[in-house]
Amino acid sequence: MPSLTVWRFDTPAGAARAAQLLDDLAGDPDFQDDQTVALHDAAVVEWDAKERRPRTWQVAAPALTGALDEGFWALLFGLVFFVPLLGAAVGAAGGAVAGSLADIGIDDRFINRVRDQVTPGSSALVVLSSRAAVDRVHAAVADVPRAELIVADLADAHLAALREVFGR
Repeated sequence: MPSLTVWRFDTPAGAARAAQLLDDLAGDPDFQDDQTVALHDAAVVEWDAKERRPRTWQVAAPALTGALDEGFWALLFGLVFFVPLLGAAVGAAGGAVAGSLADIGIDDRFINRVRDQVTPGSSALVVLSSRAAVDRVHAAVADVPRAELIVADLADAHLAALREVFGR
């Protein structure tokens, strides 16, 4: 079963450091030999305390499969960080998009938890992986101070739908 995990860090640079550790993990031959774990894709949210909004980017690590294109990350981060700022201007269209994400396992509760916890002065690493990889990722980023892990498990059909719409 695939998981979309969010690893929140107490500093704006924490997630970028964790992304490097993730790339190191994915390139490890022992990790690659384990057929039960897979790292599909990842993105970073970095929010300097002096900025009005976060900076986001997709992790371009050779060991990740890059299963999703930038459109997925833009949609997800847009809903989490920018749609609340638009308020009524988005209206029903925003609700329809959020409903579509809920259909693939990313619900309002998940979006709200990320929005509430990734704030100015913090950062987050968002990882799409197999559920079995979550513990391995946790061990890889253990040296980076983190506040909380947020997990949204996705059914295999949800991952297939994501790849169909946003796949490379």
